[in-house]
Amino acid sequence: MKFDLPLKDSSNVKLDHILPADTLTPADRYQELFVEVQMKSIFEDSKTFVDCAPRSHPEQILEAYRSSCGNADFDLKTFVMENFIVAEIPSSAFVSDANRPLAAHIESLWEVLTRHPQEHPYFSSILPLPFDYIVPGGRFSELYYWDSYFALLGLNGANRSHLLSSMVDNFAYLVDTYGHIPNGNRTYYLSRSQPPVFSLMVELFGTLNVKGDKDAVDYLPQLRKEYAYWMEGGDELRNGEAHRRCVRMENGDLLNRYWDDRDTPREESYREDYATAHRSSRPVHDVYRDLRAGAESGWDFSSRWQLDPYDLATICTTNIVAVDLNCLLFKLEQQIASLALIKEDEALASEFNQRAASRQKAMDYYFWNDDEGAFYDFHWRDNIQRTNLTAATLTPLFVKSASKEQAAHVAEVTSQRLLAAGGLSTTEINETQEQWDRPNGWAPLQWMAINGLRNYAHYELADEIANRWLSIVSELYQRDSKLVEKYILRPTGEHACGGEYPLQDGFGWTNGVTYQLLKENPEHLANLSRAGKRHSFNQ
Repeated sequence: MKFDLPLKDSSNVKLDHILPADTLTPADRYQELFVEVQMKSIFEDSKTFVDCAPRSHPEQILEAYRSSCGNADFDLKTFVMENFIVAEIPSSAFVSDANRPLAAHIESLWEVLTRHPQEHPYFSSILPLPFDYIVPGGRFSELYYWDSYFALLGLNGANRSHLLSSMVDNFAYLVDTYGHIPNGNRTYYLSRSQPPVFSLMVELFGTLNVKGDKDAVDYLPQLRKEYAYWMEGGDELRNGEAHRRCVRMENGDLLNRYWDDRDTPREESYREDYATAHRSSRPVHDVYRDLRAGAESGWDFSSRWQLDPYDLATICTTNIVAVDLNCLLFKLEQQIASLALIKEDEALASEFNQRAASRQKAMDYYFWNDDEGAFYDFHWRDNIQRTNLTAATLTPLFVKSASKEQAAHVAEVTSQRLLAAGGLSTTEINETQEQWDRPNGWAPLQWMAINGLRNYAHYELADEIANRWLSIVSELYQRDSKLVEKYILRPTGEHACGGEYPLQDGFGWTNGVTYQLLKENPEHLANLSRAGKRHSFNQ
């Protein structure tokens, strides 16, 4: 017997009336049925099944499976389709109007990418949220943490400040409800977070003077809770020890790494992780943890996290103290101190100013390479600095933790080694088949580089990266009438590739960064771009 479950209505409700979701993940809930569905590739994309909603109570479904799976005529796909509702991506979601210039096209996409959380299926993996939110697009039909900050940049001037306020409130709700901001609002993302950019969202909220009943300082409790999540267990560590996201370095400095609380295959990429781990000579659970930690970094995946840049099975994310993560935590510490002063809590402000100063000193010691003139990640287990230059080298400029001299060296290295025809390269390593490597370029890295360089008056290089990025985005928009998740940074007409899933269009953070850069540079020819209508960008 099967039946359609009613849906929860969460429209027009107060925060205290939203009940936390049942946090069982699909793997927890469906056990051997989950493994069978994923390993037998019932769906081409591993994410499809974990986003399905059950038609009846999960225990009934699992019981029905166990009682019938041994029958000679049992068909797994038929069983799944009879017992689960598969979410469909609307094929008409991204129809472009050739009469709209690029900025207007982006503005028209916000409603397409906005979700109004009036209904939440029982026992699905979705974590209910109280307010409207933006999704990236394509297969990503839920809220994502660090993606959202860059998408929110595009709401400035788009008459959608209410949506920015709703997004910040949703993240505050997640911190209050689950103790941290998960990778996305799905149960299978609860075991990890993403780069901690909530402080940047709160800063943006304050900068834009969003109308409402809150100020930036009202989010101080949630900022402190997020900080506690990232620093949990750190104070008890001895030199050379690590616990979850904290690492006590050999000299006693406390820094952070990416982590995941589970050591099993990611449920949304189950068979891919299984295959990767079983190609490795290491214990599979160590590989699973490192793959999950790589997903927390947002750079999933990249030669940055690998011992062999061409073999994902050598991933060692949890052994690496990352430049960008520690820069964002430095920013968080500074903002807590700043907001504490507004609250006239001088003791708290002093504490977090000291924490920020200590982290800045540690980052200089472990990440800065004076010979190379760049910031590098640090392999804490081997007690050695990594040698692979990545776009993360610009994050200290973005959060203003670098000295003027360091910034000048980083600008020179960036110009010589990371600048590509379409903007800033992610790494120097080419054709690894991982999407966070050259030749692909990503909107968030462009934004942090451009603004980091501007912070230190390297305007010419910042403008060059912005101009090249706008040119490559508008070039593809004119040809294919859409914006996408990532771009090949060369004028070849190719779509970016690599990674575990097809290229996605939409696309939240590309829209936000591109929109803001267009507004900052009204003379750029990208402002004239229209779907299907080419312009020359030789300037």
